[in-house]
Amino acid sequence: MDKLIAGKTIQVNEEGFMTNFSEWNKEVGEALAVENKIELSPKHWELINYIQSEVKNEAALSIRKIGKSGIVDIKEFYALFPNAPLKTATKIAGVPKPAGCI
Repeated sequence: MDKLIAGKTIQVNEEGFMTNFSEWNKEVGEALAVENKIELSPKHWELINYIQSEVKNEAALSIRKIGKSGIVDIKEFYALFPNAPLKTATKIAGVPKPAGCI
């Protein structure tokens, strides 16, 4: 389905996850963050870039893996994305919902 975000029409699934990563850009990510009540800091962007690179490399994502990324530990990850951290972070990053998310 179509969704207008940051002045751009993007394709999303029924849960609001982007279905075409090529439509993602920094402005879309910022608008998705606002929708999810997240104010992006440099640390958020570092994690978003990490998540995108992991997905491009076809690596499975998990909270544990992000906690071992060297960017943040699990506690910091929850502080940056308080409500459903993995689900929220991947949505803002414009990548598919990880298999382990409910």
